[in-house]
Amino acid sequence: MLYIVHGNNVGGVRARAYALIGTFPVGIGGLRELTAASFSKEELQSLAGASSLFAAPEVVLLDTLSENGDSFLSCLDCVELLAASENTFVMIEGALTVPHKKILAPHAKELIEVKKEDGAARFNTFALADALLRRDKKALWTLLVEAWAEGIPTEEIIGTLLWQIKILRLAEQTKGADEAGQKPFVYDKAKRALSKFKAGELEMLGGRLLAVYHEGHMGKRDINLALEMWVLKL
Repeated sequence: MLYIVHGNNVGGVRARAYALIGTFPVGIGGLRELTAASFSKEELQSLAGASSLFAAPEVVLLDTLSENGDSFLSCLDCVELLAASENTFVMIEGALTVPHKKILAPHAKELIEVKKEDGAARFNTFALADALLRRDKKALWTLLVEAWAEGIPTEEIIGTLLWQIKILRLAEQTKGADEAGQKPFVYDKAKRALSKFKAGELEMLGGRLLAVYHEGHMGKRDINLALEMWVLKL
């Protein structure tokens, strides 16, 4: 599957993409990042064709490949393969041109555009992730209320928190940033925060939060109230 998040709101695009990634059932080691500098068409094709009978599908983040024209064009050549893959590809880009949208849109599960809001800075959803790292329940609840007041979708908030829990779990089960496939700064912050969580607690918290997301979408629970209760029980 292929998801595309683009737009002229750089911070908003990245936040929305990570929020989306947070909702996917990714196994340990199942998140990869390809940048313009590290891109290889052969590797992309290999990832698109890979599958596993036993592990959760991988998620591959295609991070602003347009910073290198050759990388971006090579990726465009592979869109049909990405769309048909068992693995999930999330493309982050700036504002796409109309011709590029025409190429990508027919193959994308979702094509999400995040625009700048005139005269206002968008709420930083990663502040919620930082509060979770500190296990600061009061700050997290306050930020949750602020995010809602700014019109941030609950699904995006949940996705951001799920993403942070996944990073924490990666830090819990690996020995270094390279092994986890994460940037050292993100990984080291999560590693330091592990002391605030008991063994097995992160898996439980992640499972409950994922249930909030899915049950909210199925109409079984009020998603806003359920998320607020999850925060207050942290």
